[in-house]
Parts: sequence; structure tokens; C-alpha cells
Amino acid sequence: MAFLSSMAAQPNLASSSSAGPLLGSVNGSKLRQTQAASKPAPVLDLPALQAASQVLQEQLVKDSQIVPDLGELISGSPSSASYTVFPDDYRAPFQKRRHIGIPESLWQYYTSTNLATHMGLLPEIDRVWIAIDHNLFLWDYVDGQELSSFVDQPDVITHVALVKPKSGVFIDEITSLLVICTPVTVLLIGVSITPVPGPNNQTRKEIKLYATDMSIACDVEMSSVIGTPDGRIFMAGSQDGNLYELHYQEKEGWFGKRVQLINHSVGGVQSLLPRIGSSNADDRITTLVSDPARNCFYTLTAKNTISVWRTNGDKHVQHLQTISNLYKAAQDKVPGSPALTPQNFNIIALHVIDPSESRSGVQLVAITTNGVRLYFSPSALGSTYGWGASSTPGFRNLSLAHVRLPPPNLIHPDELSNPYREAPGAFAISQGQPSQPTSRPYIITILEDTCYDLGTTIAVQRGDVADTDYLVCMAPDLTQIASLGQVRGPQVQQPAPQYVSHAYTTTAVANRVPLTERATLVPVPGLTWGIAPVPRSKYSLATSAPANTPAPLITNELATQFSEPARQYIILTNGGLHWVAKRRAVDALKEAIEEFQVEGNAQPLIDLRDSYGRDQTCAMLLAIASGNTFLDPMEQSPLGSMSHVSADLAAVARQAFYDFGERPTWAERVTYGTSEGSGTATFSGRREGLALYFARLVRPFWKVKLTKPGANGLQELSVPDDILVIAQKNLFALKELLDTNPYLFHSAPGDHTGARSAAASEQEAWKAEQSSVSQLLSLLGRTIEAVSFLLLLNDHKLGELIAQCDPEIQKLASTLTFEELITVERGVTASRALVNVIINQQIGQQISVDTISEVLQQRCGSFCSTDDVMLYKARENVRKAVGTRNPMERQTWLGESLRLFMKGARNLEFDKLREICGDYQELNYAKGAVELPLHCAQAFDTDLQGQEYWIAGCPANDSRAQFWERRKHCYELVLDSLSVFEERCVSGKQSAAQSDDPETVRGHAYELAFASEDEMFHSTLYDWLISRGMADELLEMRPAYLEAHLRREPAAVEKLQLLWQFYVKDGQPLRAAEVLAILAESTEFNLSLDTRLEYLTLAVGNAKSHPVSVGGRHETAIAFLTDLEEKLDVAQVQLELYNTLLPRQHEPEVAERFKALSVRLYNITELYQLWAEPLDLPLIKLLILHVSEHRDDGIVRPIWNKIFEEAVEGVDPKVAADRIVAKVIPLGQRYYPSESAFPLQHIASLLVRFALAHQGEIPYGWAPRILVQCGVPYPEVWDILHEMYESQVPPFNEQANVQAISSDIAVLLTDWIEAAKRPQSAASREEFPVFRIDQAVEQYLAELEPGRTETKAAYESIKRQLRRHW
Repeated sequence: MAFLSSMAAQPNLASSSSAGPLLGSVNGSKLRQTQAASKPAPVLDLPALQAASQVLQEQLVKDSQIVPDLGELISGSPSSASYTVFPDDYRAPFQKRRHIGIPESLWQYYTSTNLATHMGLLPEIDRVWIAIDHNLFLWDYVDGQELSSFVDQPDVITHVALVKPKSGVFIDEITSLLVICTPVTVLLIGVSITPVPGPNNQTRKEIKLYATDMSIACDVEMSSVIGTPDGRIFMAGSQDGNLYELHYQEKEGWFGKRVQLINHSVGGVQSLLPRIGSSNADDRITTLVSDPARNCFYTLTAKNTISVWRTNGDKHVQHLQTISNLYKAAQDKVPGSPALTPQNFNIIALHVIDPSESRSGVQLVAITTNGVRLYFSPSALGSTYGWGASSTPGFRNLSLAHVRLPPPNLIHPDELSNPYREAPGAFAISQGQPSQPTSRPYIITILEDTCYDLGTTIAVQRGDVADTDYLVCMAPDLTQIASLGQVRGPQVQQPAPQYVSHAYTTTAVANRVPLTERATLVPVPGLTWGIAPVPRSKYSLATSAPANTPAPLITNELATQFSEPARQYIILTNGGLHWVAKRRAVDALKEAIEEFQVEGNAQPLIDLRDSYGRDQTCAMLLAIASGNTFLDPMEQSPLGSMSHVSADLAAVARQAFYDFGERPTWAERVTYGTSEGSGTATFSGRREGLALYFARLVRPFWKVKLTKPGANGLQELSVPDDILVIAQKNLFALKELLDTNPYLFHSAPGDHTGARSAAASEQEAWKAEQSSVSQLLSLLGRTIEAVSFLLLLNDHKLGELIAQCDPEIQKLASTLTFEELITVERGVTASRALVNVIINQQIGQQISVDTISEVLQQRCGSFCSTDDVMLYKARENVRKAVGTRNPMERQTWLGESLRLFMKGARNLEFDKLREICGDYQELNYAKGAVELPLHCAQAFDTDLQGQEYWIAGCPANDSRAQFWERRKHCYELVLDSLSVFEERCVSGKQSAAQSDDPETVRGHAYELAFASEDEMFHSTLYDWLISRGMADELLEMRPAYLEAHLRREPAAVEKLQLLWQFYVKDGQPLRAAEVLAILAESTEFNLSLDTRLEYLTLAVGNAKSHPVSVGGRHETAIAFLTDLEEKLDVAQVQLELYNTLLPRQHEPEVAERFKALSVRLYNITELYQLWAEPLDLPLIKLLILHVSEHRDDGIVRPIWNKIFEEAVEGVDPKVAADRIVAKVIPLGQRYYPSESAFPLQHIASLLVRFALAHQGEIPYGWAPRILVQCGVPYPEVWDILHEMYESQVPPFNEQANVQAISSDIAVLLTDWIEAAKRPQSAASREEFPVFRIDQAVEQYLAELEPGRTETKAAYESIKRQLRRHW
């Protein structure tokens, strides 16, 4: 199978290829095990598809450039005569394909009469016209036997033509007119055409003839009839050579008959153009040729004069230019050529050159009797031989641009039929070398009939054998003129035959390729009546790519051979029809492979590879290996059945593809100053061939808009179905080939010399190649699916589907090209929308979506993913649930729908999700209405970005916020469901469809919501419930995540309040106390001082109720409690301070400080330093000293001094005494026995001193009684007074003061005894020191001044009491 094995016997062949030896053979089975680079990835990789699409675009551009324009080929030199002629008929560029005899019935009539017979071809309607005397027969050569006839007129028919009718004159069915000429009349017959299936899967055209009642008598016989695109009909008079127009209109009118014949050569024109008027009758017009593309027509006269005309208003024509003296002009271009002599210079035909063949404007070719071709193009300077008409706007005068001489080296057909072969391998006979030194070249002398079609010229030369004509066939030789990367030998100049002088062998302008054609003679039995190209296949005319896209020239057959059949020509002879097909490169390659199979000779294959270049050959080999609908040179069946290629042939093509493809290479580019190099891969022929073949298969539609406006304002596919079907078949065959033969793109084991691994650069090249190929394969798979997708949409009335989309999708769909549908995000959006519409349509019509979704998935999975299909099926289940009355069934359908929705959740758009939840709510399906959005929340945030964002506390300006938002929207749907079910309970309304109890549904919904394990959802749910006033219920339930939710930042008063209550209910009082303490001491919340105090009080209460045994936190708990209690004390000081300042809050120095008190709790030092001290608040200072238990006489005594000073200041003693009582007693009662706030000694001293200072005004016992009222026990007061009595310290060193103290003691002791006698009094409960008192009284009496009778009486009374009671 491999070439090398077959070539081992002929070592010279391997070297004959100047492209270097072929690469080693490949063991396919071994490589098949390596992974295939072909399966398209399930996930759409748009960048990869776009990269592959860019590769296709590059190939399309290449195709539009590789073949030069006809204008370029002929502008390099004034003349040319390069031809490639093959010595053997197996490589001849044209071949006879089939022959059909004239139908038997007609043949007998035709041969048995001596009547005048004329015939011709009407290929537009697949008919041959045969006129026998006055009878006209139309023979359908596709069917083979079908005949139509027209016999309703009496005159001999001499000429028949088919033209386009004017619009609006005939019924719509009539699409063509037959113009029938007889020597005395011209008449019109209407023709309608209906395509019907014909033999061999072909379509034939059924015709109907309509009498139009339009005919006109004429004095001269008409010939050379042509029609214009707008339906005007021109013809030449055979006898007078004038230009006539057959003018017809719908009705007779004032100014004209229904049909009239206008002679444009006489009248107005005659005065302008005396030369072609009747005065010069011998220069008659013989031929008319229409040029619809350029909107003009040409006439040729008997004396080789060409005129250009344009229609100019109804019944008028404008003469634009006349070109004469052509012999002289041709001579100037090729001086001395024997092909140009006055005798043989006779132009027999004009042919229009289609703009698609020459962008540079070569417009017309004239052919002479002996095969010289004259090419005309608009002249830059307008210089022409002869003379031109006055310049016309928009028209550039034509001039002779190039003379092409006939082939000097044609081989006689007889010599071809016995091929004389040199050593196999003399492929292209270098231009013009005769194959046998002995044979003389065949020279063209008298051409009868000619045909020019898209670069190909075919002419008929009467043969030198009876009843045989020779077809001279010439077509551009792409191997010589195109840039294909082919291997060209040294350019051999045309060797001049011995009889040609060298004077005219002009060398081509440097680096311009001269026009080179392949030429051959094909013998045809019989006498030729006409030649016509088979109209181009509908496949080739299918699309007109947009203006900005590269299109190949029509002569670039390499680009079109895979998307349309081979070009064919019909030859009409007196014996029937012959088809001659132009052999394409792919036909030659296929035959070379067949020869290799039969004879084992690889040389023709190598020659073809060298002629067409590696990449082109690889592209063609892929087509052969995979099979292509257009491999068979004959016209195809309507939907292109694949050409059958035998397995062996395909295997050789695969092997050749592998071997010829060579390997990719790597060109390193080193950047100076750096150690790094970068490089570029030059791909192998395999990758280039794949890209080229792929690009050519999709060219008909790739850059075309998907839709175009159609009937009823709806869009319709802009490319016919069958074009897409054929392209798809070919693409699919290619994909199958590559899927089953993955080794085609792997490096062969032998590629890496020895065991050494390939150099890094070579590996880079292979890597780049593999990557590019895998991108192309992804694009291939996606393109096949895209075509399936479009065909499917088309089956479902694409226009109506688009009309049901949103306006923006409609706009999108009408602007997308096929390429964009396949490779860009917008295409994905549009396709998804269309799938949704199709599915909705099916659901709307109550049709199961299983079928359509299965079809979508099988044929175009990348346009309809498994997830999508699940969603469609799920929606269908919801629809079934709505429809059923059986509650069990409904639950089953709903359960199934929920399962499917969950599986396809990734692709569920939020709007759709909302709609589905709405359906579930309507159906009272709590499970779906709660669980689906919760599931989607997870699916929409697969990489947990939203969760991280939430955990991080939702920071501002964070890119993850969008994921959290998507989750939140899902949670909101759940809450919406809960509130819907809630409302139904309140209103008692049931949804129409359901009989479920609203309470049960609501309960179930809440149960499901609380059962969720999504903490973020729980958090959202709790907030929602709390906002609805359901906090108490939540605290009763204490669900799993409630504690975490209440503790979560950011903290809020409401949450913390709930949290401490949560802990209380949960039996964790210490935790509750902690939370309360946080609340009380918080600075971020705006709480009143009372509230903070309340929280602290609650905290203390909770801390105290902490059980001793719990969790061994006993010591901590005690410490915490102590701390709390202290804080509570301080807080109370703060509150008192607050209340003290309340009346003064508007004083300037107080205002700010007053406000600050309610912001937070302060410690005791702060209260002293920031308030008590600066504002000089003695009472508060005492309170602070009391609470802080801070003993400092230096602080406390001045405070008390100040209190006394303020009391006595500026008032008389009695008032002062009352003030002192009013101030001291409450403070004493509050602070005693706190020495820090109530220094007893000092206060007693102050009281006594005041009393001493005002003796006589203040009663005895005033000071001790105040102290007793302050709560100081009697013994303590007595001790203090006694100490003063004994002290001798001033002022107690004065006898008067000592006596006054004695009086005070007497009052104190009297009170004490009274108190002690009273049952239940504090004094009675204490131990009463009878003996001590008794002794002391003795002492006091002894030392008492005699004058103090009152005091003395008191003491004695005391003694009596003591005796009596104790």
C-alpha cells in the first residue's frame, strides 16, 4: 500500500520528485490506538472555533489569489502561444463522457425526407430544437425520448432562439419565449417550465408551449436572434445585414401595433453611420451577441467589424463604438505570424467574457477561422483602430488587448489513440514539444462552430476523415499559471516549429506568468450543428457571497471542484448529442491512484503532486479518501449522493495524503539580547490540505447571512436547503474519515531519527500542528451540527420561529452569518433562543418534546445540550401535572419535573426559574417551590465565590458580589413561595388547581426550608421571619443555624437581643450574660443609659443563675459576676451623675459633657476626672469615692469641709444647723460605715465644733443625735465623744468645751438607754455595756461643773435606770 514499498524496485523514481523523498509509510493500526484528536470537546471553546475559522478565512483568501486574472495573464505581452499538450489520451484535458442518439421516431422522419432540416441547442431548457420543413420538434435530452412539437404554421423554419419575456405582457407561468424565424415571418411562442424528477435521480424540465398570437411578416429572413435581460429582442436580417428589433406590447395602442419590426440600421443611425447603412450593403451584420452583465450587445459584420450597442429607451438603441481594421491591429501585435494572413483572417464568432472570469475587465473575445483569438478590453486611452462613436458616459471604448495564436503542437487524434509512452513520468510535455519527432503537428484551418465558456474555448474543425468532426478544446493550465507551491522545471520557451519565424516569439514581461492552456483534439462522429456549455449547476450559482469576502475566479477549478460538478459541453451532431467533460485535477488524481492500484506505478501520482503542489494535492486526496458528492464528473442527483470510492482506492488516497503531507517545521526567531527565542510553525501539507478542503466545502455559505427577507415579511434561509445538505454530507464524510483514521495527523515513529527524541523545535512544530488540527476538527463537528440545526429549524418554518423571538434576537438572527452562528457568542445566544422557541411551540401544541429534543441532541448536540433537553422535558412534566386530575399522578409528574430541573439547573436562566417557581406555587407543590431555587443557588455559584463573599462579610466593591446576588435572588424565590403559602392560609383561598389543605402545604414548605443545609439561606430566612415579627416562634424552635446567624457580623441590637434570649431559652445563662454585657458596653449602638443599665442588671441576674457545676467554668463565672457587679455600680454612678446634670444640661460648660454621658459606659476614673472634678460636684465625688472604696483623707475631708461651709455660709446658726442636718443625715445613712466617703471622726469633729461655736443656740446632744440618725451605733458615737472629752487637744483643752461635750454625752447615753429598753430596737439587740457606762457616769459626775444642773440630773437619772433595769 505504501508508495515506498512499491517504489523500491524503481529507485530512480523517488529521486525524480524534486520535492525530496516521500516520507515513510505508516502502520495505521499501531497509531490508531493513540488518542484521536478529533472528538470535539463537549464544552464550547469559542476561541478555538474562532482560531479555526480564521484559518478557513486564510484559505479562502488564498483561493481568491492563486489563479491570476485573465487580464493579468494577457497584459504581460501583446500575444501568446503557450500550450501544454499531452501525448496520451489518458491525461487529455477533455474527454467524451456519453452519447445519446436522436429519438427513433424523429430519426426515421429525419432520414426519410428530403426536406430542409435545421437544428440547434436550447440548454437553458434542456432541449434540442429540430426543424424539419415547417415542423418544430423540441427534444428533451435529459429524458432521452420526450418530444414536444409545434406545427401550426406553414413556412420552413430556419432559426429558433430562446429569450426572456418582457415583464407584465404574459401570464406569470411564461418564463421564456421561443422566437421562431421563417423566411417570411417571425413569431413568438410562450414557454413555461416545471421541474420534475427524471431518470437517474436527475431533475428534468417539463415544458408547456403557449400560443401568444404574436407574429409579424417580414421582407427578409431573420437570423442570430438575441434577447436582453429586460425582454427586448434583436436580430440580424440575413439578406440585408441590418439590425432589427422585434417590438411587442400587451395591447394595440395609439402609437404602435401590438407587434412591429424596427430596423435600427436605417433611419436615425444611417446619417450618422454611412458605413453600415444600406449604402454599404456588402458589410452586413452576421452575428449578434448579448452581454447582459454589462447591459449591452455586440454585432459582427461580414468584414470583421465589431460594434457595441446599448438599449436606450423603448424602441431605441444607442450605438457606442465600432472597431474595425482588426487585421492590421492583430498584425501589429504578432508581426509575421503565419496564422495571420489576409486570406485566413476571418472572424467567425464573438464571445462575451463573464466578469467573474476577469475582474480587470477583459470583455470580449473574437475567434477567427483558423483559431486565432482576439481579446478586447476597455482601453486606458480609448485609442482604437477604426473609429469610435462619440464618448458615452459610463462606457470605456474597447480595444484589442491581446492576440492568442492557435496551438502549434496539437497531436492528431489518431496518434493519441495509440498512446506512445515514454518512460512513465514524462508528465507535462514541456510546453509545445511534440511527442514524436516524426509526427507533424495538426494545424487548425477552418473552424465551423465555436463556444467560449468561463475560460474554456471549444471549436469544431471538420475532420480529415469522412463523417467525423474534431473538437479543438483549450482551457487554462492551472499547473502553469497558478501559484500553487508546485515544483516547476525550468521554464521552457515555446520551441518554434521550423516553419514559424522567430520574429513574434515575445517573451513574457518579467515575473508575469504568460497565459498557458492545455489543448487537445477530441474526435466526434457526425456533422456538428451546435455546441453549448451545460448551464452551470445550481450548486455553483447558489450563493452570492457578500462583496467584502474573497471569492475565487471562476477559472480556479481547484477551488470549485468540490462544490459543483465538472464543466460539461453538449455537442449536437446530425446523429445525436455528445457530452464532453473537462477533466479536473481531482479526476486526474483519482485516475493516477487507479493506475497505481493496477500497475503499481507511483510516478503519475508524484508528477501530479509536483504539478499541483503539496497542499492542493493533499486537499484533493482528502476528498478522494473521504468521498465527495462531486467526484463523479457527471451531473449529480438532486441531493448529491456520495460518490462511491472503493475501500482500496480510499486506502491509497489516505496513504498518499500521509506521505505527501510531509512534516511541520519550526522557524526559530531569536530576539537579540535575550536568551529566549520565539518561533513560528510551518504546517505540514496534511494540515494545509485539511484546511483547504474544509474551507472549500463551506465556501458557498460561510460568509453569507443566515436569512434574507422572504414572503409575508418573514425571514427565510438565504442558502437553498440542498446546498447545505450536500455541504453537510461532504463535511460529515470528512469527519468520519478523520475520526476513524486519527493517525493521519500523527508523526510517524520513523520521523524521529533513531531513539533520540525529536529536537525541541520539532516538537514545538508538531505541537502547533496538533493544536491547529484539533481546532479545525472542533469547528468541523460544530459546522456539521450547525447545518443540521438550520435544516431542522427550516423544517419547523424558520421565518415563523424567528418572528416569535424577542425583537433583539430577531435582529440578531437576521444579521448573523453562518460563520458567526457557529463561532461567536452572539450565535450561541441566537441559537439558544431559537431552540427555546421550537420547544415552546411543541409544548404549546401539546406535542411531546422527547422527539424533538432527541433529534436536536443527536444531530446538533452543541446547539442543544443535555442540560437544555432536561429542562425541556421537565417543563413538559409540569404541563402534564397541570393537566391531570389524579393527585398521585400529579405528584409523580411534579417530582419528575423537579428532578430534571435540578439536573439541568446550571443552564436555567433566572427568569425561567422564577416562572417555574410560580407554576409550583400555583400547583401547591411546596417541595419544588422551595427545593428548586435552593438547588439553583448552589448551581449558580459552583466555585463558591458567592459563599466566600458572604463569609467575608460582603465587602464593598468586590467582584464576587455578583455571585452572591445570584444566590440571594434564588433565596428570595423561596421566601416568595413561603409568603404565598402563608397568604393562602390566612385568606383560606386555595389555588384553582388544588385540593390540598393550605395549612399542610405551608407546614411542609417551612419544614423543607428549615431542613436546608445552606447556612446562607438560613440566614436570609431568619432575617425575613424576624422582619415579619416571628422572632418568638424562632426562639421557641431554635433551628440549627440560628445561633450562628445571630452572632454573625455585622452585629445589630435586635440580633443581640434575640441572641441573649436564645441562650436563656437554651439554658446557657452565662452566655446570655456575656451577650447582655456586650450590649450594655457597646459603642456602635445608640442606646439610652437606662437601657444599658437594664442590660447590665439582666447580665448580673443571668450570671448569678449560672449553675455551679456546669462545665467547670465556676471560677471564671465568679470572676465574671464580680466584674459585672462592679460595672453595674459604676453605671449607677454614671446614671446619678446624669440625673444631677440633667437640670444643667443647657449650660455651656455642661452641655457637651452631658451628651457624652449617654453615648457609652465609663469607668470610675473617667467619671471622676472628666465630670466630678472639672464640674466640682462634691456629692458625686463622695459617691465615686464610696463606690471605688478609695480611702484618701486628703480628698475626702476637703469635700466634707466644703459641704459644711456651703451649709453655714451667710445664714444664722439655727438655719445653718437645719441645713447641716438636711445634708449630713442622708449622706451618712447612704455611706456609713464607708470611711472612704464618710470619714466618721472628721464629720463628728465638724459637727461638734459647729455646736461648740454656737453654744446656747444649738441644744445639747445635737451632734451625737445627728450621727445616730446617720446610722452610727451608740457605742461608736459614745467612743468618739468620750475620746474628745479626754483628749485635751484644742478646742477640748478649754473647760467650757469639755463641759459642753459632757452635756452631749449625757443626752447620748439617755437616748441609748431609752433605745435599749425598747424591744426590737437595734440597740436592744446589741450587748449593752452596763458596767462601763456606770463607771463612766461616775467619772462624768465627778468632773462636772456644779452649775450644770440639767446635765447632772441626766446622769443621775441614767444611774437610776441602770439600777432598775439591769
